[in-house]
Amino acid sequence: MIRRAMVLAAGLGQRLVPLTDTTPKPLLPVAGRPLLEHILEFLRAGGITEVVVNLHHLGERIATHLGDGERFGLGIRYSWEDPILETGGGIKHAEPLLAGEPFVVMNGDSLLELRLADVIAYHQRRGGLATMVVRSDPDAARYGAIELDAGDRVCRVSGRPAAAPAGLRVFMFPGLQIFDPRIFEWMDPGAAFSVTRVTYPRLLTAGVPVYGFVTPARWVNIDTPDALRAADSVLRDKPFRY
Repeated sequence: MIRRAMVLAAGLGQRLVPLTDTTPKPLLPVAGRPLLEHILEFLRAGGITEVVVNLHHLGERIATHLGDGERFGLGIRYSWEDPILETGGGIKHAEPLLAGEPFVVMNGDSLLELRLADVIAYHQRRGGLATMVVRSDPDAARYGAIELDAGDRVCRVSGRPAAAPAGLRVFMFPGLQIFDPRIFEWMDPGAAFSVTRVTYPRLLTAGVPVYGFVTPARWVNIDTPDALRAADSVLRDKPFRY
C-alpha cells in the first residue's frame, strides 16, 4: 500500500487574478470549501496518511489553514520553494520528505472522481517507474497529449519523444500520477522544470516503463474563472465519491 502523497500547490494562479492576489489558488472555495480540502479527502479515502505540500505564492496562507493536518486525519509537511521550481523541480526539491517509498502526486487545482486505491493497485501490478492517470478529452492536445499503445504503456508525452509507434491512442493528463522512488534519479537537483515536458520524455527516450491508467472519471479543475465556476456547480450538484 502507498501511504505518501504530494500536492503541488506552489503556483501563482495568474489566470485567476485578482482572486489569487489575496488567496492562493488551492484555497479558492469550491462547493463551500477550499478545493484543497476536497483533495485531502480524496487522498485520505485512498489510504494516504502522509502528505507533502509544496508552497511558494501565499504559502503561509496554506500552511496556516492546513496546520499539521490532524483535523483532516493526515500528517502534513511542507516543502517551501523560493524561487518557484515548477512541477518536476518541486517534486525533486521535496525528495528528503518523499524518498524511500512510492508516492502519489496530484495537482492542487484539480480533482478526479475515482478510487485512488484502484490506481495504486494498478501501479503496483504493472511495476512501472511511473503511472499517469489519463482520460479521453476532445481537447487533449491543449493539455498536452498523452499517447498510449494497446497495452496502456505511455509512448509519448506532448509530442516527445518524436519517434513513436503507429496507432497510439491519445488522452489528456488531469494531474494525478504515481512514482516509484527511483524517479528522483531522473530529476536534476536545483533546477526549475516540468515533469511532463522534461522528466517523462527523458524516461520514454530511455525505454523506462511508464503506464497509463485509463479512466472515464469525472474531472474538475479551477485554472480559469470559468473552470472555477464550473467546478463549483458540478460539486454542488453531485459531489464526487471516492
